[in-house]
Amino acid sequence: MIMDGGSADAGETDEGALTGRRAELLSRRSFLIGSAVGVGALGLAGCATSDGMSVAEAAKLYGPVPDEKFPIPAVDISKVDPKYYRRTVRYDTKEAPGTIIVDPGNYYVYRIEGDGTATRYGANVGRDGFRWSGDAYVGRKGEWATWTPPKEMIRRQPEAAKWARGMPGGLDNPLGARTLYLYQNGAYTLYTIYASLDAESIGTGITSGCVGLLTQDMMHLYSRTPVKTKVIVLPA
Repeated sequence: MIMDGGSADAGETDEGALTGRRAELLSRRSFLIGSAVGVGALGLAGCATSDGMSVAEAAKLYGPVPDEKFPIPAVDISKVDPKYYRRTVRYDTKEAPGTIIVDPGNYYVYRIEGDGTATRYGANVGRDGFRWSGDAYVGRKGEWATWTPPKEMIRRQPEAAKWARGMPGGLDNPLGARTLYLYQNGAYTLYTIYASLDAESIGTGITSGCVGLLTQDMMHLYSRTPVKTKVIVLPA
């Protein structure tokens, strides 16, 4: 991911505009995305997903967040493979509790809980040619952050020039509701962990190196992650 002026290019997709509101916008990861649609699977509330979570439980976990500055819509859970739903899993590691481990090869982000377990989130990651690995830390955090497209992006996509002075926070902003900015040795790496409204992106490699979680998952991780938290990005 490349960033100008301290704001992120949260990654790019190679796809065009998708359905509904997104059809009126540029691709979320190349520029921005539209809102997720409602919970289409509520009628299946009595069924269970492959990992044992009922559809009703998933719908609650990824339901709307109306009290935010910009009300967040529910995730269309029918567009997310159940294996990417948030859950607690066994995770043996010597890393300290709170450490974030990104596993781009399997499209997961883990938060170490310190009792032999971790909270696991489904993620989107960098596409081929844009992946990276190594140790970093959370250098700063942002809620509904302003996004400024980098000059490199504007050259590739002239339509992004309208936001050269910054896109205000909001549902259409590529950074989403919450952002963790990753640093190494006091310098911003140009990579982030960000909030995505694009349910179909989870479990795919679409970004320019950043890591996206469903907005509800990102808010959960963000609230438990202080500045200086260690982040390990594993090789894909």
